[in-house]
Amino acid sequence: MDLGLNGKNAIITGGSDGIGLAAAISLSKEGANVAILARTQEKLDNAVTEIKRDAKGKVLAISTDVREESSVISSINKVKDEFGKIDILVNNAGTSSASPLEEMTNEQLTEDLNLKVYGAIFCARAVIDDMKSNGSGSIINITTPGGKATAGGSQPTSLSRAAGISLTKAWSKEYASQNIRVNTVCVGLLKSGQHRTRVENIQKEKPDYTLEDHWEVMGKNVPMGRVGEAIEVGNVICFLSSSKASYVTGTAVNVDGGTSPVV
Repeated sequence: MDLGLNGKNAIITGGSDGIGLAAAISLSKEGANVAILARTQEKLDNAVTEIKRDAKGKVLAISTDVREESSVISSINKVKDEFGKIDILVNNAGTSSASPLEEMTNEQLTEDLNLKVYGAIFCARAVIDDMKSNGSGSIINITTPGGKATAGGSQPTSLSRAAGISLTKAWSKEYASQNIRVNTVCVGLLKSGQHRTRVENIQKEKPDYTLEDHWEVMGKNVPMGRVGEAIEVGNVICFLSSSKASYVTGTAVNVDGGTSPVV
């Protein structure tokens, strides 16, 4: 299926690994020019090499701290200089942070909100005029099912993800008349570097414990019986970015193997 993304210009935050890298790979395979933003240039450079293996469009990597609006503006201006106007924004920057109320520090809360909420706002502000000028655009905020159905001890991530879902609905209504679509993908359990680190720690006491053992254990808590792959999220992001999703806005799509208790 031709998704109509050839020549479109996309920015993906947190694009050096995981979901962001998967989204960049999927979009670039469809012919989009992709700019990946993250803090560590070495990881960005490695990601560019991976994306370019099957890319049909241009690939750009810029070291950016989305917590700082000046850094966001500078980086997005560089993307515009290279690609032209921005058509697609994927707000993906973020990490998992979870604590009970009495253990959560103010620093932990501030860091989470700065990265996931302020970062998304800074990026959206920086591209919205381009999208208005284009007469179209797609913004995709990456959140989690926990932002809709929150478990105990899941703050501050559940709080910032709930804010991301709220922003998605607000922006979708603000910009629908200008054909700018805003959606969120609520991501469940995926194979990630975080889990690989946990396996390494477990192996200190259980040397025979393997990564596959870990995926099997974790997958038992997922209705589909397995842990998801980042590219499975990347492909959904790619579809929502495309003209094939032209009447989809203000919605939250769970990509979680059926784990979320709510739709």
